[in-house]
Amino acid sequence: MELKILGSSSKGNCYLLDNGKECLMIECGVAFKDVQKAVNFDISRICGVIISHEHGDHAKHVKKCLESRIPVYASQGTLDALGISPTRDVPNLVCRMGELTIQQIGKFRVQPFATQHDAAEPFGFLIYHPECGMVLFATDTYYLHYTFDGLHNILIECNYRQDILDSNVESGKIHPAMRTRTMKSHCSFDTCRETLLANDLSKVNNIVLIHLSDGNANANEFKQGIIEATGKTVHVAEKGMTIKNFNVSPF
Repeated sequence: MELKILGSSSKGNCYLLDNGKECLMIECGVAFKDVQKAVNFDISRICGVIISHEHGDHAKHVKKCLESRIPVYASQGTLDALGISPTRDVPNLVCRMGELTIQQIGKFRVQPFATQHDAAEPFGFLIYHPECGMVLFATDTYYLHYTFDGLHNILIECNYRQDILDSNVESGKIHPAMRTRTMKSHCSFDTCRETLLANDLSKVNNIVLIHLSDGNANANEFKQGIIEATGKTVHVAEKGMTIKNFNVSPF
């Protein structure tokens, strides 16, 4: 299994779990032409797109997915906020996900869970596939209520660090209101590290730090800090990156 990162920032988010035969799309916040290129224009192998919440950098191109006959999966709150109805907009292509209810999407098994963000009904996802094992996906949340068993790969938001954010406010680069909003809607470096350490990482192959802030993060320091805390292989998500060994084990 490969993880293809088509975007991981406020400019647009999209990730593909792709084994060349079947592909699960996570978020649809980048231009659809980029998705087409990433799967060599074989969009028929995209078995579905799961959307965490309705904000444009995560869901802007949902209508294009539907036009391309890609099934869309999200919470009722997210579907409502996007103006999409399972009964009105191609019933077979729009699916309401319920919290903690497992959804089978091709060979991917997806269990959504509630996250903490300024959106209608945001979800994170626990994703299982025989090749990549158990994958945790958590973005745009200032903390997680849950811990998870049997993880093999992790994509987790590491958006900002408090001292960098505070310095930017003091220097006038960021309005104080944005500081408050960031702290109540995104995951800090410290919370990311604490969340990772709260889980059993013994079988984890890859940790991918996603959705870093352009101005409130330091990618190299964040990566090194998580390596030191976990002892795991750590990547910082960048547009165009492919992690080829996104499997159950590194061997």
